[in-house]
Order: sequence, then structure tokens, then C-alpha cells
Amino acid sequence: MYLKHGSPVKMMESYIAVLTKGICQSEENGSFLSKDFDARKAYLAGSIKDIVSQFGMETVILHTALMLKKRIVVYHPKIEAVQEFTRTLPALVWHRQDWTILHSYVHLNADELEALQMCPGYIAGFVDLEVSNRSDLYDVFVNLADSEITIAPLAKEAMTMGKLHKEIGQLIVQSAEDPEKSDSQVIQDISLKTREIFTNLEPFSEVSGDGKKLVLNIEALKQRRFPPATENFLYHLAAAEQMLKI
Repeated sequence: MYLKHGSPVKMMESYIAVLTKGICQSEENGSFLSKDFDARKAYLAGSIKDIVSQFGMETVILHTALMLKKRIVVYHPKIEAVQEFTRTLPALVWHRQDWTILHSYVHLNADELEALQMCPGYIAGFVDLEVSNRSDLYDVFVNLADSEITIAPLAKEAMTMGKLHKEIGQLIVQSAEDPEKSDSQVIQDISLKTREIFTNLEPFSEVSGDGKKLVLNIEALKQRRFPPATENFLYHLAAAEQMLKI
């Protein structure tokens, strides 16, 4: 286009047309329609089934950490492995559609770590094993090379597992191991279970004093007498969703 018109104006017009109308037409290349390129397809580029194949029931640790907006650090000496694994993880909490939590290649230098630590919850990828000694950077550490998941001591209370987590873990594994199901169907199964968890929170939620948002009624939650691990998880989930009274 630039060679044809000798001016960047025509290029800018096409760019603005895509931005505002989702379409760009050219004589040589036909039409470009942005609706033909669904962003959700990019979100599905990794494989949830591969993650479950590697970690089995322990995948529920990753799901729980993501639900609670915890800090996950992933290590593997090969950057390709780190990037493929990390980009898939946000699909475990599909309802949020949030890939901004992803920092798939971080170095152990002061500037990058300072920027990372300003984020409330994240998935960060490293190729330097030294990161395993930096427990200040993570709540959950994934050693991809050794297929090991470690929960940091300070995160263990919030990440206590119980009957609910076992149910979620079994659902994830059963869905992922079904040869008839695609990755998108597995994500859909997990998403339905996630919605069920939020439905469990609804009876214990009330409108805040200023009427702007839902907040957790902690007394109502305690009166329900859930198993301790379930109550603990729902409380921390409400905290992650900013549903606690300040």
C-alpha cells in the first residue's frame, strides 16, 4: 500500500478502519475481517489436557491458586516449555478471561522483579533455577522439569485442601482423560464447576452499605457449617474477589 500511494496516510486509514469497523479492504489482498480471528482461539492455543497429563490431581493446586489470585512461579530450563505451559494456565479460570496476569519470561534482575511484585497475583516464568530459593516471589512454585508443585509455607493456610478440592481435582482429571473431549470441552467442564463454586457463595453475599457491590456475610458463612477447608477456601475466594467488608 505504501509503495502504491507513497504516503503513510492510506496505511493509517486502513488501520483505523480495522480499529473502528473491524474490516480492511485492498485490491490485492481482498478483505480482512477481524471477526474471523476470535481472540478466544488464541487463549486455547495451549493444552489443558497436557497439563493434567503431567500433574494429575495436583492440577487442582494450580486451579485453587488461580482462583485465589495467588502468585505462581513456573521454572523450566527451556523457555519454550515455560511459555507453552504458562500461557495455558489462565484457561483454568476461564470465567475471568484474563491473560494480563501472565509474565511468561522473567529474569532475576531488580527492575523486572520490582515490576512483578507490584502485581497482586500472577503467573511468572523463569529459566533460572535460582528462583526456587526466592520464596518471597511465589505462593506456588512449579518445577516443570521435575513435574513438582510446591506450596510456599506462608500460603499453606489459604491453600488448605479439602473435600471440595478433591471433587474439583477428580472432575478435572476425569474430563481431561476422556479421549472424546477436546481441550475446549475440558475448559468448559472446569468453568461450569467454577460457576457452581460462585453459586455456593451467593447465599452468603449481601449488598454493601454503599450499594455498589456484593460483600461476604462471614457470620452467615460460618452458620452454614461447611467443612473447615471449604469454609476457608470460600472466605479466601471472597477476599480474592474483593468481597470482604473493609
